[in-house]
Amino acid sequence: MSKGSLEDSISKVMIQWEKDYMGRGPTTAKTYIIRDMVVVSLKGMMSTAEQHLAKDMDGLALIKKLRHLLVEQGRANLEELLWTLTSAKVVSLHTDISTKTGERIFIFRMNRNLD
Repeated sequence: MSKGSLEDSISKVMIQWEKDYMGRGPTTAKTYIIRDMVVVSLKGMMSTAEQHLAKDMDGLALIKKLRHLLVEQGRANLEELLWTLTSAKVVSLHTDISTKTGERIFIFRMNRNLD
């Protein structure tokens, strides 16, 4: 599988994971493979209710904490999905969501170079 095809497949899997696990998916997704890292950008991630909640600092912190906890609970499933596509293990996972733009970034550090 070419690098571009793999990036596209990862984007599709991440969209589906968000829909299945989180209950709603992004409007767009783009994946970049850089050596041993998989960087996934998901846009349109916040619901209307979350956008209203993000207008003050307490709401902003709540959104970030909840999203972080949900990802940690679904981490094993994410790692399995990445393993299936890449035959590489996830060494570490980093993620954050912008409460201003609604963009979420995932960075997966893999146990080998995927380029």
